[in-house]
Amino acid sequence: MSFKEIFSDIPILIVLFTFILSILYCIIQYVKVNKNLSYIIKFISTFKKNDLNFRFKELDGWMLANPYVNSIWIEFKNTLVFSESVALREGENYQYKDISSAVQNVQTTFDPLYFFNDETLISSKFNYRLIQTIPTILTGFGPLFTFMKIAIAFGMIDFTSPEKTINSVAAFMQGMQSAAFVSVVAVSSSLIYLLIEKLLFQILCKKPLVRIQNIFGELFASISSEKFLYELLRESKIQNNSAANLIGTMPKQFKRAFNETMAANLVPYLENLIFGLNQLNKQMKEAAKGSDGKDEIDGLF
Repeated sequence: MSFKEIFSDIPILIVLFTFILSILYCIIQYVKVNKNLSYIIKFISTFKKNDLNFRFKELDGWMLANPYVNSIWIEFKNTLVFSESVALREGENYQYKDISSAVQNVQTTFDPLYFFNDETLISSKFNYRLIQTIPTILTGFGPLFTFMKIAIAFGMIDFTSPEKTINSVAAFMQGMQSAAFVSVVAVSSSLIYLLIEKLLFQILCKKPLVRIQNIFGELFASISSEKFLYELLRESKIQNNSAANLIGTMPKQFKRAFNETMAANLVPYLENLIFGLNQLNKQMKEAAKGSDGKDEIDGLF
């Protein structure tokens, strides 16, 4: 068949038109996904595991403001475990101690791959089922149009005269050739589409997705919820024991503090008061003696 006959055949044109539209749709959707994933990579790659505690609010705000990933981030954030610390005073200094020695920085009780995967970041963002169905559609065009052209070719056979028979058989053979060529074009377009789609998916989608998964895996180490609860229980027992010891020694500490307060404040005040009374007594005696020579103060005391 010549190129003119190929491009004038409607079934072949339908197959080629469907193939071209499918490739364009696939490229547009995968490029869109690649832009969003690259945008996420550019932002989260600036974070480090050691400073995530201090910059988590910045990360949380950006993720919630990004419509492409905000719903996934909300679910993932519910699994995060933060490193909590308490301030312990030692003399004039304060020392910070983690509540759980097994929980450092920000960790998650689920694997980040459970939330950031092909389905959540790629296939759910467009009609991925259509892209996967297109090869089947293209392949199905082959037998559909082939049998249709065969049926048309059989209907063109005319045995009314030898001349018409020869002409109709020649047209029938040409129709059979065209029918077979439709199947070849349909199957070939399906295979070419599969090859292009897989390459585009691997380059534009899978590669940045793996990088995102690696970054989140480095930022948020996984810890089992059972291990975390066991660690909290152990630390809680230690703190309860410390609290019990504190309550037991509190009366002695209160008595010592009261005695120290009395000795430091009340005793000097009483000494000063007694000294003042003695001085007043002395002055009154001297005043009485100077007036009449009698010591009336001695009679009073």
